[in-house]
Amino acid sequence: MRAVVQLTDKASVAVNGQIVSRIERGLTVLLGVEQGDTLQDVQYLSEKIVNLRIFPDSEGKMNLSLLDITGELLVVSQFTLLGDCRKGRRPSFSMAAPPSEANELYEAFVKVCSSLGVRVGTGQFQAEMIVTLANHGPVTLLLDSKRTF
Repeated sequence: MRAVVQLTDKASVAVNGQIVSRIERGLTVLLGVEQGDTLQDVQYLSEKIVNLRIFPDSEGKMNLSLLDITGELLVVSQFTLLGDCRKGRRPSFSMAAPPSEANELYEAFVKVCSSLGVRVGTGQFQAEMIVTLANHGPVTLLLDSKRTF
C-alpha cells in the first residue's frame, strides 16, 4: 500500500463538478492499494499517517501529529501510485489491486483512521475526481507499507 501524504491548510475533492468532501487544516492522502495488501498494511499505514510528527510546534519545529493538532484527513483512492514507469513510456498498472479488493482496503483504511479519532473525508472510489489543495510548506511525504522506500 502506497501513500502520498501532503500537509494541507485546506483541501477538497469534486466529482462531476460537485464537491463531495472537504477538509480544513490537516493531511491529504492519495492512497494506492497493491496486489497482496492486507489489513496489516492498512493498520500500519493508517497508524503511521495519523501519528506522523510533521506539523510545526510553537517553535516552528516539525513535532506535532495530526492527532495533536486535531487536524482532518482527506483520503483519495489513486491506483496510479502503483504505476510502473521503468520500462517503455506507458505506465504498467499490473501491480495495482483489482477494484473490488482495492475498495475494500481503502474503506478499511478510512475506518481505521476514523477509529483513531480523526475526522476523515473521502473521494469517490473509481470516479474521475478533481482534488484541490493548499499544500503547506510544502510538505509532501511518500510512504509504503512494505517499506520499500
